[in-house]
Amino acid sequence: MLGVQHAFLRRLDTEHVVRPARSDGGQRRYSRDEIDQIERVTSLVGEGMSLASIRRIAELEDEVERLRDALDRSEGHTGG
Repeated sequence: MLGVQHAFLRRLDTEHVVRPARSDGGQRRYSRDEIDQIERVTSLVGEGMSLASIRRIAELEDEVERLRDALDRSEGHTGG
């Protein structure tokens, strides 16, 4: 489906880039969001980025999203 090797998916999990849920049998179960993340990671790797760099970018994007949400809630409480 994604056109990537199983070893690449294992590495994404090991490097904490994409952390899928597991079935009772231990198989990885990817959500639609995680599949989208893998597609993005694959593209960035193709551009020459390391997994460590990609993980850091994802962490920073998550932080920006949390801060935006907090700002939106704050502005909603102040009437702005």
